[in-house]
Amino acid sequence: MTIEESDVQGVLRRVTDDLVNPPTLLEDVRRGGRRRLRRRRAVLAVVCAAVVAVPVGGALHLADDRAAVKVASPLFDEPTRGDLAGDGGYLRQVRQAWRDGARDAGSGVEGDPHVVWAGNTPAGPAAYVAQRTTVTPEVSPAGDRMIGYAAFVEPTAEGPRVMKWETVTDTNDGNSSAVLLGPRRDVLVVLDAGHQVEFSPTFRYAADGRIERTFLPVVFRDGAAVLSVPPQRDRVTVALVRTAASATTIVHVANAAHLLFADRKATPQPRSVTYTLPGAERVWGDTPAAQVGNVYENALAAYVDHGGMHRAGASPHLIVYGATPDGRQLLLESVQYDDDPARAIALLAHAGAPFRPVASGFIDWNAPLPVRLRLPDGQGVLVAAEGAALSYRVGAGEWHDAGRGAALLPADATEVRVTATGGTVSTVQVDP
Repeated sequence: MTIEESDVQGVLRRVTDDLVNPPTLLEDVRRGGRRRLRRRRAVLAVVCAAVVAVPVGGALHLADDRAAVKVASPLFDEPTRGDLAGDGGYLRQVRQAWRDGARDAGSGVEGDPHVVWAGNTPAGPAAYVAQRTTVTPEVSPAGDRMIGYAAFVEPTAEGPRVMKWETVTDTNDGNSSAVLLGPRRDVLVVLDAGHQVEFSPTFRYAADGRIERTFLPVVFRDGAAVLSVPPQRDRVTVALVRTAASATTIVHVANAAHLLFADRKATPQPRSVTYTLPGAERVWGDTPAAQVGNVYENALAAYVDHGGMHRAGASPHLIVYGATPDGRQLLLESVQYDDDPARAIALLAHAGAPFRPVASGFIDWNAPLPVRLRLPDGQGVLVAAEGAALSYRVGAGEWHDAGRGAALLPADATEVRVTATGGTVSTVQVDP
């Protein structure tokens, strides 16, 4: 999943104004999921879920005088669940750790903190706590209201430690919440929100750059599921989704952003490299970027890590607009997660029709010709090398100029000559 940083910051502003501890790490996030793949980089797939804390089953109604009227909510009012629900000593420690944090932050909470879940894990005893707030401001244009705070409590050598506080809203989209625990962050705790949830411990890339994951059902027991996963401290590979996986069913992992940005450094905005090929105006008009919108969102679904969490890659974000010989719109877009190799996906569509991927592969930015994709139906070979002068020939024939940076070569082209900006000349076979 991926959206622009400005989109992420807008979401954060809407839902985190009243957080006790502002999520400064998330200001650096550019999402790895994808609500809009146009002009985006692959980043943190779940940043929006990461701040909307925990939807609750109850509702918050407003009286005529606009005063908040509380009604029953499972998050605040149901009995504590988990195998430590009856451990009074541990629950007292958890509540005291919560109160200490609330006092230090001046949070504006009321009543007693409620331990929603408390249980043993391979990393040690853990819990999830929620508490109502004294005010209930709107935190989104849709009118969602904040009604409390919630956070996981993790084990440490010094005792229970409250993790990042998050806003609880009065919406109820059935989302769950999860956290990675342990020194190696290899224990995944998922809260039971009454919906089917699936998880995938890791993923891999197919030869053509598509994402391959295997999802398994999460089996809840007494309010939560405790799962063993590969160590996530250096690289977050897990994915959690409500059934079935999509951009809108992501389950929030509370400390994913902290792990992704443990160095607290902002990810530089990937440099955008865009080419519009000769003849593109025949099918795109004068402003191809304005036409793309979300038309091809579903077309790239196989290349998007739904439910995954990623940091932005540093490679250039490549976009190419063109036209095929048979009059279709041609679009190439690159996608990169973390430090993994970037991927190039070529899509075709008749004007007004949905795009579909027709060719894809990995980009080697250190190669003379980083992008080389053969289109189907004899529509040519799409090549790209930033800033380089390109020419091609068929067999032992003459060389033909193909422009600079990117080109759609004839289907029978056999060689490409690449003259880099520094003057280095390389000859590359079209079909290796």
